[in-house]
Parts: sequence; structure tokens; C-alpha cells
Amino acid sequence: MPHTVIETPLEQDSARYDVAALRREFPVLSREVNGKPLIYLDNAATSQTPQPVIDVFSDYYSRYNANIHRGLHTLADEATAAFEGTRQRVKGFLNAEDARQIIFTRGTTEAINLVAQSWGRTQLHPGDEVLISMLEHHSNIVPWQLLAAERGFTIKVIPVDANGALDMDAYRELLSERTKLVAVNHVSNALGTINPVKEMTSLAHQFGALTLVDGAQAAPHQRVDVQDIDADFYAFSGHKVYGPTGVGVLYGKKALLEAMPPWQGGGEMIDTVSFDAGTTFAAIPHKFEAGTPAIAEVIALGRALEWMEGVGVEAISAWEGVLLDHATQAVSQVEGLRILGTAPNKAGVLSFVVDGVHAQDIGLLIDQLGVAIRTGHHCAQPLLHHFGVEATCRASFAAYNTLEEVETFVAALNRVIGMVR
Repeated sequence: MPHTVIETPLEQDSARYDVAALRREFPVLSREVNGKPLIYLDNAATSQTPQPVIDVFSDYYSRYNANIHRGLHTLADEATAAFEGTRQRVKGFLNAEDARQIIFTRGTTEAINLVAQSWGRTQLHPGDEVLISMLEHHSNIVPWQLLAAERGFTIKVIPVDANGALDMDAYRELLSERTKLVAVNHVSNALGTINPVKEMTSLAHQFGALTLVDGAQAAPHQRVDVQDIDADFYAFSGHKVYGPTGVGVLYGKKALLEAMPPWQGGGEMIDTVSFDAGTTFAAIPHKFEAGTPAIAEVIALGRALEWMEGVGVEAISAWEGVLLDHATQAVSQVEGLRILGTAPNKAGVLSFVVDGVHAQDIGLLIDQLGVAIRTGHHCAQPLLHHFGVEATCRASFAAYNTLEEVETFVAALNRVIGMVR
């Protein structure tokens, strides 16, 4: 792979973004697929993992494998310190006020379900309204549908325009005194649209509503400041930010978390348990972290965020913008190809359909040329149906992708289209 270097516009003039050096930290990027060098463009589903994050697992299991918060021995102390160190790391990564606002979950999906089952079950009633957007991933639709069927509140949907941007005028019209929650993604996984969540939160708060922001696609691509956004809840997943699967984060405002009842019961989340007097619960965040957590995964998440900050979140964002612009221009020249999602403010996601060619055929054939993209509905069926399609092809970019990979991808795409037409 040729050595690609760009100037990082948000760093000092002398700073440089060395993609070739960065790629050497990712073992999987050196492999071949079907006899071709791997070009991995499925980062919106799961990003690859650098060696320093991979090393966390062998280090933990070979040196200090122990349960946390419970033991007095050295290994337990070391494991607890590393685990809680990640909580401090996430606090800084999100610019939260207090590490106790950081709750570890299995991912964004579980974080949203936690809010629905703890806050929503106690606060949402018939006559109340929850606003979600047409852009949502199923994980920010289905939990509210399940709860609405039980609790009797109403779900209303914020529409999108032809470019895939939220219709903010319609959003303002939907807001009312009945609105109790606005649950919206920060960045669309299917289109890459970046939503104005700070403005949306400000408008929601004017009506006394809370906001929950699904940040799964934002955290890998841009600096997130929960205090600036003023979000009441914010969630993201480890496997999108160069970390492991099976771990994620829910941030919540302290007063809200303290008032919410536990969602799951078990060890760690209690203060006292008695058959006679009942149970009292631990303070936040432990009230929401029942049982033995994914200790190694949480520690690895901290290392992944440290890696991102070492590279520079702003630098990653700028580089992905270069890749997206280059790819958008290149695929726009492909005959019969239509891009879905052309909002002026986008992250590194490129979704498209090709006239007369099924997305699955493109995905299967382009894999034979070593290129990994995602095809399907991307867990966003209502959005795709709105645009009149059942599936799209999606190329999504990360810190380690290169301009040469974009060019190889487009050449492979043209070749595949020529094969099936």
C-alpha cells in the first residue's frame, strides 16, 4: 500500500497524519481475502482493533485476572484499578462532569434498553409522547415500541428531507408539552447524516422533555462533549471505537440516574440484602452494573479510547472527511448509481444503490475482489422504505483507510457492475 500522508488541519502545521504507520498497528489489515489485499470498508458495523487493544486481553488474563470491587488481594486491586481507570477515561472522552455518570453496558442497544426500562417504565404514561426520527437504528425504535405497547404512550416520528437530513421545522411542530423524551441518533448509521443534537436538545428542554442521544456512530468520528450538547442520556459502543465487542457506555445526568430504579438485580448493585427488611441499592454507577462485568473488555475499551486520543479525534475526523469526499466524487461517476444520503453535514458513510443490480449481488462479488462492504437494510428498515428501497450497499470509513483503497473499491465496483448487468 502506498504511503499516504496528509496535513491535519486541526493540529499544528508541522503535524502529519501518517496512515501507513497507523495501519501497521492493525494486524488484520495485512491479511488477504480471496487472494487480494483486504480493503475493509464496513467500519460502521464494527471497526478493526489495533494491537495495543488486543494486547489488553492477554495481559489481563495472564497477569491480573480477578473479579473487581470485591477482593482485598493484589490481583483484585489491580483489576479494579484498571476497570475504574476506563471509567475515568470515558469521563474525559465525553467531557462528563463526574465519572459516576458513566455506566458500563454491553453496548448502545443495552444502554437504550436500560433507559427505556428504568426511566421510561416509571416516567411514561398514556397521553405522553416520545419523539424518534426516521433515521433511527432499530435499537432506538423497538425498545420504545415495546414499552409503548405496555405503558400506552405515543411515539411520533421526525421526518427527513430528500437529502436524508432531519426536517427541523417538522421537529419543532412535533414538540409540545406532551413530549417527554426525544430519542435520536447523533449520526445515522445508514446514511451518515450528522444530526444537530445540541439544537434539538435545547428545543426539547424548552418543553421540559429529556433527550437520549444514540452516539454509536458519532463517537468514532468526532469529538463528543455531552456537557456542550446538554444531553440527558448519551450512549455509544466499544466495537465502533476500535475496541472490543460486548461493551458500551451509557452517560446520564447525575440527578436522573440517582432517581432511576435499578434495571437488573444481582451482585454488586446492592447495598444491603435482607429477607426481612428487603434490599437497598448501591450508589451510581454500581446500581446499574449488576453481576460480574466484562472486565477485560472494559479495560480494553479504555485502551481503545486512549489510542484514539493519541491519534487525535479531530485528525481522524478530518481524514475521514477527505476519504468521504473522494469516494463520493468517484462513485458519482458510476453509471446508474444513486447515493442515498446527501445531507450537507455527514460522517464517513456512503450508502448507494445501482439500477438493475441487487445490493447483495454487489456485496458478494466485491468480496471476491477483497473488498468488504455492508449490504442490506442496516437495521434501519423504516428509513430505507421511506426512500423506496429494501437494501443498499454501504461503504464506511475509518482512521486506517486510504485514498488508494477508495480507488481500488471504486474500480472493483465498476468491475462487479459490469459482470452482473
